[in-house]
Parts: sequence; C-alpha cells; structure tokens
Amino acid sequence: MSLTTAVPLVLQDPGFLFWAPLLTAEPAHVAAGSTYDADVWTAAWISMGATENGSKVSSEIQVEPVYAAEFADPLRWSTITRKGSLGFAMLNFTLNNLKRAYNGGTIATVSGTGATLSSSLVGPTPGQEVRAMLGWESLDHTVRFIAYQTLNGGAVEVSNVKQPALAVIPCMFNFEVPSGAPNTPIKWYAAGTARLGT
Repeated sequence: MSLTTAVPLVLQDPGFLFWAPLLTAEPAHVAAGSTYDADVWTAAWISMGATENGSKVSSEIQVEPVYAAEFADPLRWSTITRKGSLGFAMLNFTLNNLKRAYNGGTIATVSGTGATLSSSLVGPTPGQEVRAMLGWESLDHTVRFIAYQTLNGGAVEVSNVKQPALAVIPCMFNFEVPSGAPNTPIKWYAAGTARLGT
C-alpha cells in the first residue's frame, strides 16, 4: 500500500478584524456554499481596518505534572492556567482607534465641524477601562472567531519616524472569561466540511 499526504487546507491571509461593545449580538454563523460570505457582521461590529502585519491569536496553556512516590513518570498532567490574546497593529490612525487601544476614554469636540473640526481624546481613568468583544473572519469567509471579553494591555507606542515607515497603533487584547454567555473566552467557527476536517 502506498501512502500519500493530502494537500493541506491552509489559512494564509490577514482576514478582517472587528471590534464591538460587550454583549453585542454576534453573526448567526450560518454557512451557505461552504462560506459565511452571506452572513454579515452587523453595524455594531466596527471594522478595525488594515493592519501592519495581520494579527496573531494565541493561547498559552500551563500544565504541571502530578507525581506519585512509586513512579518516576507523571501520573498525569494538570492544567494550571490558560491565557489567550489577539495582537495586531492598526494602520488606520484615528482618535476612535486610539480610544479602542486605550480601552475607552472621552472624545470631545474642541471646535468647528466638518473640515474645521478639531477633536481631543483623553484616555480612561485607571480602573475605568472598557472591555470589548473582538471578531475575525478569513478572507475566503470560511473561518471565524469571536473573543467575547477582552482588554488591551501593554504599551501603546506610536512611532513617528521617517518615511517609508509609518505610525501604527499596536494592540495586545487579552482574553477574559466573559460576564455573560458563553462561558468561554473565544469560540472558533468553520464553514463547510473541508474546514471541519477529519
């Protein structure tokens, strides 16, 4: 019997990032023709726009061995902690995106309207940060995930440097157990049997 390796169903695009207030209704996740293309994200899910290098979702699981005096090998491994995050750098440099990176704050009109509009942003008082939901969908509309409660952490460093470099808004949104259902920080969705796999 000869063995072969099937061509992998890869995922290799930055996709689309969304931000929404906590407890926003998520899409129905109804697939048609093996995609979610017709299942739209509502207006409450705000597009985060372009990113510098796409995004990276991570889940870190810490396990510790359980030993017995009579055995050299662990009897089992126990999960101690689990933490996840979604990191990206936004290219769309706006006060509203800065507000999302700061976990809230206040945008106010200084003067004018339209082309004469001048606005200001003040970040939130520590302890008054606002949690948010995040969503992602692949460019081919076959994979999605929802992060139900997140808080941006780390340095929001804006580098104003010589061209061709440009200023970005770096973010590292950390996952929390959501206050409402579902009782999980992140849920993945896949459309069609090919993305389900074997």
